[in-house]
Amino acid sequence: MTIDPLSQLPLFATDQQLAVVIVGKDRASMWMKAVIPQLERKGFPRIDPLHDGRPVPLVRKFYDGYFGITAGLAAAAPDGKEDWSVWNSRRRVRRSGDE
Repeated sequence: MTIDPLSQLPLFATDQQLAVVIVGKDRASMWMKAVIPQLERKGFPRIDPLHDGRPVPLVRKFYDGYFGITAGLAAAAPDGKEDWSVWNSRRRVRRSGDE
């Protein structure tokens, strides 16, 4: 059983807390300085001034979209109503080349 590290964080987490969970303690300071500004330009949640942290549910949602997880679910949506009656036809349709 895998434990989701983001679920262990408070509702609003500091950049340090997020960094440790996302990239690990050794790379956390680099991620906070170099990566967060780039991610913010792509829609990464900003720090909420009232709570002095980033909303963890929105961070999760950002990464779901970033990795295409939510896009994959949308792509798997049904494409319309199925017409099973075509499989019950007893008549064989002739194609060109069939003789």
